[in-house]
Amino acid sequence: MLPFTCILFVCILGFVPSFTGAAAFNLSLPHQHSDPESVVQDVQRSLNVSLSRRQVLSVTQKDKCLTGNPIDDCWRCDPNWYNNRQHLADCSIGFARGTLGGKGGRIYTVTDSSDHDPANPKPGTLRHAVIQNEPLWIIFSTNMVIKLKHELMFNSYKTVDGRGANVQITGNGCITLQYVSHVIIHNIHVHHCKPSGNTNIAASPTHVGWRGRSDGDGISIFGSQKIWIDHCSLSYCTDGLVDAIMGSTGITISNSYFSHHDEVMLLGHDDRYLPDSGMQVTIAFNNFGPALVQRMPRCRRGYIHVVNNDFTAWEMYAIGGSGNPTINSQGNRYTAPGDPNAKEVTKRVETDGKDWTDWNWRTDGDIMVNGAYFVPSGAGLSAQYSKASSVEPKSAAIIEQLTSNAGVFGEAREETGSYTYPGSSSSGTTNSGSARSGDDGDYFGMIFGSGAPPPPPSTSMASIFLSLIIILILYCITNQGALPSLLSLLLL
Repeated sequence: MLPFTCILFVCILGFVPSFTGAAAFNLSLPHQHSDPESVVQDVQRSLNVSLSRRQVLSVTQKDKCLTGNPIDDCWRCDPNWYNNRQHLADCSIGFARGTLGGKGGRIYTVTDSSDHDPANPKPGTLRHAVIQNEPLWIIFSTNMVIKLKHELMFNSYKTVDGRGANVQITGNGCITLQYVSHVIIHNIHVHHCKPSGNTNIAASPTHVGWRGRSDGDGISIFGSQKIWIDHCSLSYCTDGLVDAIMGSTGITISNSYFSHHDEVMLLGHDDRYLPDSGMQVTIAFNNFGPALVQRMPRCRRGYIHVVNNDFTAWEMYAIGGSGNPTINSQGNRYTAPGDPNAKEVTKRVETDGKDWTDWNWRTDGDIMVNGAYFVPSGAGLSAQYSKASSVEPKSAAIIEQLTSNAGVFGEAREETGSYTYPGSSSSGTTNSGSARSGDDGDYFGMIFGSGAPPPPPSTSMASIFLSLIIILILYCITNQGALPSLLSLLLL
């Protein structure tokens, strides 16, 4: 009996490391960055360079071009940008940096706004363009409203570039990025998207497949990587405005304008879906405008960098999550609603307090307005965030400056150089309780940076399991008749 017990003990010990490894699982996805903190640093460096460059210029030059926004300053200062459209692909920041889109491919001009046959799209339509196998840089011959018959399936290596035209996508299904990579969607207005499906839809020139019913998302990202959504306006959709799920990563959502919607943005499929642990998303320079309720974003697993956005209002909460996501909030302005019960920026969704105390949720340099407050969590932040720390709070004026162009550029704005954006601007409410440059980094009693305390020891399920197994083995060794009886019981 003793040799058998020893063999069983060795087998169990061989199993336990794999169990404990699963407990701290972070699946490696294509294009997942091995060091997300270095990506955060790069974003801050890009921003600081753009702001510094703007500061040293004269007032006339500032008004003419530079805003301090590193994405816009990368391409808008080129008076010949129209003939050098593909330079936009060099301007991405954050986790989508390096997204090629259709760079290097030919220009495809959409001349027809119709969408009569999703299974056999007509040349000249947007649907025909986005399903091609080759890299394409897609532009539009004129202003157009594209009312989709069913969801618009994309192929990889595509840029949809709406600059110079007013392009709206609406109707059934809207935009679906499924199992693709290197897609840029720029300067497109997506709105009033409805569920549809149960039909054949072309996903490439040679593949037409049956699609079930879609959710009615504005932009649905499913199992895709290197996706950059920039200067889009999104509103009034049935489900989410932007949803990224099922192992999607390498995503940046920037300079966009969100309004009139309940569940704005979902990042992550399910708390139990382990591949979403590798999800990495940058949310930068966006304006979260009027009539939004929640999910800006709502995160499951992954690493989410929320930087220099203007949250003008919400009804329930701004940033929520479950499944232990890492949320790094830096230099945003959060303006709470009048409801005294909805002042909190954050929400741990369907999670007990004892279960989220070690989640890494951090506020750094954020401006809190009208009683807004961010509840951080996770001890030992110095170890995780030391490289991404020391972000000074941005003034309200700079936040407005960085997000002033959020949303779609209208054709007239491109011609006149005006920097207005669709939707209402912030009312400029007096800052109440925001951190200032001279503060010591203590936000709501939580110290971030080198002074943070070490993480407390935590009891994992793997440790409990291992302890129970050891006790069981010791019991069986001392009571040789117990093991066969126990095995018989387990087999019943």
